[in-house]
Amino acid sequence: MIETLSNNKRIAKNTILLYFRMIFMMLVQFYTSRVVLNTLGVNDYGIYNVVAGVVAMLSFLNSAMTSSTQRYITFELGKGNMERLCQVFSTSINIHIVISIFVVILGETVGLWFLYEKLVIPETRMSDAIIVYHYSIFTTVIGIMSYPFNADIVAHEKMSAFAYISILEAFLKLIAVALLVFGNIDKLRLYAYLLAGVQFCISLCYIVYCRKQFVESRIEWYFEKTLFREMLGFAGWNLWGNLAFILMTQGVNMMLNMFFGPAVNAARAISVQVQNAINQFSANFQMALNPQITKTYAIGEIEEMHKLVYRSSKFTFLLLFIVCFPIFLEASTILKLWLKIVPDYTVIFLRIMILILLIDSTANPLMVSASATGKIKVYQSVIGGLLLLILPLSYIVLKFGGAPWAVFIVHIVICIVAYLLRLFIIKPLIQLSIHKFTRCVVFRSLLVAIVAMPIPLFLHFYLSDQIDKKLLIVIMTILCAVLSSFYIGLDRHEKDVVLQKIKYLSHKFRSR
Repeated sequence: MIETLSNNKRIAKNTILLYFRMIFMMLVQFYTSRVVLNTLGVNDYGIYNVVAGVVAMLSFLNSAMTSSTQRYITFELGKGNMERLCQVFSTSINIHIVISIFVVILGETVGLWFLYEKLVIPETRMSDAIIVYHYSIFTTVIGIMSYPFNADIVAHEKMSAFAYISILEAFLKLIAVALLVFGNIDKLRLYAYLLAGVQFCISLCYIVYCRKQFVESRIEWYFEKTLFREMLGFAGWNLWGNLAFILMTQGVNMMLNMFFGPAVNAARAISVQVQNAINQFSANFQMALNPQITKTYAIGEIEEMHKLVYRSSKFTFLLLFIVCFPIFLEASTILKLWLKIVPDYTVIFLRIMILILLIDSTANPLMVSASATGKIKVYQSVIGGLLLLILPLSYIVLKFGGAPWAVFIVHIVICIVAYLLRLFIIKPLIQLSIHKFTRCVVFRSLLVAIVAMPIPLFLHFYLSDQIDKKLLIVIMTILCAVLSSFYIGLDRHEKDVVLQKIKYLSHKFRSR
């Protein structure tokens, strides 16, 4: 009981720290995105994002390995086996070195050919696009090599360090934007140089912190063939799922470029940035809970693990819904206030992406629980195979004259089917009750959304487009979402905990 209370306090503390980080970074990201878009222009902004997207596609192996690294470090920490933890960390470094070499080779051959032969880039900007491409490869490799250190911080639940380094990253990006505005060389090239410099500095911070704080990160050469193969084998099944994710994001981005040119890539990039900023609300909460899900499984506390999965899934949706609902309704007004230039299709892209985000929001805890078991073969092969269908289906839709936003409709349909399949695949892995999960998470979340909608929708359609009226709509939308989440989304115990926390904070504030 005492240990559970300690874990809950740690989760709450880490969540608060991550939220302060998230709010600051989100404000910086919104400001820098506006400046960068207006400084580069729509086409150059689209070129940068589509070129960087090619490199992101090539790093699909690293995306798979990140899950393996996080799982094995957290698992060994949960068991308290320090010798094995050191071996796991050293092995993860070796694997990431191999991945970096693979990305460079693939990037300078296949990726470069794709950039020259397939992407739609104006001839006058091709030489600049090539420079951006090479620097994007460098930036990606630096990030790959720092990931084991990042994973070590999260596994140790040292979210304060994670938050402080992220805040430093935000400050460095602000400096980069200032240099971009006042720099005299080509803006597109300068942007690539500056982001590479920021990534190098931040990666160095992660490495230095870990080497000072955690014994296992003071790397000593270690190679065990069995462990190397085991971690790669775990990543192998993650590879399938992550390849599907890369293709359904960056693959679709490439396809939009080939059919519609870089201006549509700019619209998608802006929408993705807003989506990612919103997703930080849930990602921070889940980042605080994910290590606990893995650790409770490692020590055999399956019932406690189920509670964490239910809680994480439900609260993730509620937190996202409160943020997403007003943005969904007033996307056009928000984008116009935020950006001087709003690329075509940005509003509809953003609205569909928000719906996808809400559907997927409760799926991540299920994926983490599957990873904790180490038995991910069926999960990744089925879900990954289904998600891979997004790319060919999108191509067919566009080939028959579909609008750019049609690819996101394909995505949302596949996501709904994948969500249902996840439940049936994970059920035998962790003895999950589908009935209880559906009742506690899915139905309750849907009911929250249904009850919160009528008043904001009425105001949205019947009030004028004046700024003060739009502000009223946003306030009412947030209020309806909060009240619906509290009275319908929370059970009696959760309401009591929230009220006690509010009273405590209120008393603490008054005492000052």
